Amino acid sequence: MGRMNRRQALKTIGASLALEAGSRGRPTARPNIILIVVDDMRFDEFGAAGHPWLETPNIDRLAREGALFTQAIHAIPLCSPNRASILTGQYPSRHGVAGNEARSQLSHRLETFPRELQRSGYRTGFVGKWHMGNDATPRPGFDYWVSFAGQGAIIDPQLHENGRMAKVPGYITDLLTDRSLTFLHTAAAGHQPFFLYLGHKAIHPDAVQRNDGSLDLDVPSRFIPAARHAGRYAGKTVPRRANYVPPDQLPAGNAQVAAMLARKYAPETRARYKAEIDASSADSTVRGRAEMLLSIDDGLGRIMQQLETDGVLDNTIVLFTSDNGYFYGEHGLSVERRLPFEEAIKSPLLVRAPALVKPGSRVDALVSSVDLAPTILDLAGARIGAHIQGRSFALALTGAGGQARDHVYIEYSGDEVFEWVDDAGYRAIRTKRHKYIHWIQHPERDAFHDLETDPFEQTNRIADPGLAPVVAELKAKLRVAVAEAVGL
Repeated sequence: MGRMNRRQALKTIGASLALEAGSRGRPTARPNIILIVVDDMRFDEFGAAGHPWLETPNIDRLAREGALFTQAIHAIPLCSPNRASILTGQYPSRHGVAGNEARSQLSHRLETFPRELQRSGYRTGFVGKWHMGNDATPRPGFDYWVSFAGQGAIIDPQLHENGRMAKVPGYITDLLTDRSLTFLHTAAAGHQPFFLYLGHKAIHPDAVQRNDGSLDLDVPSRFIPAARHAGRYAGKTVPRRANYVPPDQLPAGNAQVAAMLARKYAPETRARYKAEIDASSADSTVRGRAEMLLSIDDGLGRIMQQLETDGVLDNTIVLFTSDNGYFYGEHGLSVERRLPFEEAIKSPLLVRAPALVKPGSRVDALVSSVDLAPTILDLAGARIGAHIQGRSFALALTGAGGQARDHVYIEYSGDEVFEWVDDAGYRAIRTKRHKYIHWIQHPERDAFHDLETDPFEQTNRIADPGLAPVVAELKAKLRVAVAEAVGL
């Protein structure tokens, strides 16, 4: 689609939003926008995604009344760098938040898209997990700020709000929802469109942090649900994917993961991390995470009700996603979420935009987490700066198509949190059907998967002579993507 045609189409989108709001008796306006980012939520962890017993009526409402993306992919499946990618529209190679190490000072300098929304007339709010360092102070681009240091705490957290840090009694998800409602109610009464970024701590565990911000893996993480939800799923059978490998076993067909796990389960390493390893993929852990998700769903319901009460629901776009997936023993992996397999890189992505999206839509377009920033700016009618590397998928919401991706790029350069992944840096290309993974330090372990015939990525077919042309094509695409990611 040409640039002028695209601009005209986006003007039509903006006009549709205004007309829809006006037709329902409300003043025409630029859309309000809410972006909800859940920590560590997998692509298949809600009812509308096909989970057999999760109770997520409000998340499912977004799918029922909006669009469910089936091919949304994280640019990097790791908390800190992907949150930076979501907020900047850039790959880690460009924005510089490469891993989960503290990046407090750098994160104050990021050119995030809420800065542009603010410049274009939006009232902006940030509530929740920042997680680019242990600094909880406000970042530029937000009129309203509530956050916490590092991972924060699930029960009675220290929150930075109203210019000071203070311990606040209560359950973290409910507290963040409460403060989101305060911002939304105040903003709805004003004369500006508003944007809210809600970054939940859940469904991340309550890990023990040392004074330097690193995790103490001698103490197992705890997934703590709200008291009203504790035990809701007791006795539920945990669904396991076909590529589940029991603890202490090494996966077949994946040399890189087998080498990593061999180090992880070596006597000296296992002795150090035994508690965390043993707890990470147990049925009780999976059920605990599921019970934590209930409070997120409750909070979403409260937000939708507040928008409706304030008369702005029809002119508010709600986007719901996560920062990375999570392994429940697939490929023998637990604790990790960094690796380029579907369980980690596929993202839940739901968009409710009444004037734009046909209810119950399923969008099969490939999109990346770097695409969220330009999409939100597009929908807001704000400038998309040249520094943004993602592509807007606003037109895909309407069914108009637009400049669809034929592949997405994923990268990870390593970090210092877990010693057994210290050689797991990679660059990867994923199309709708194929995936090519280049392991930076071990190219002899590179992998190619046909996701149509092998959706659980159990067979590495990189040496299949019949697939050599496809492998060569993806290698070429990867070379271009790597250069573009660093800005060459």
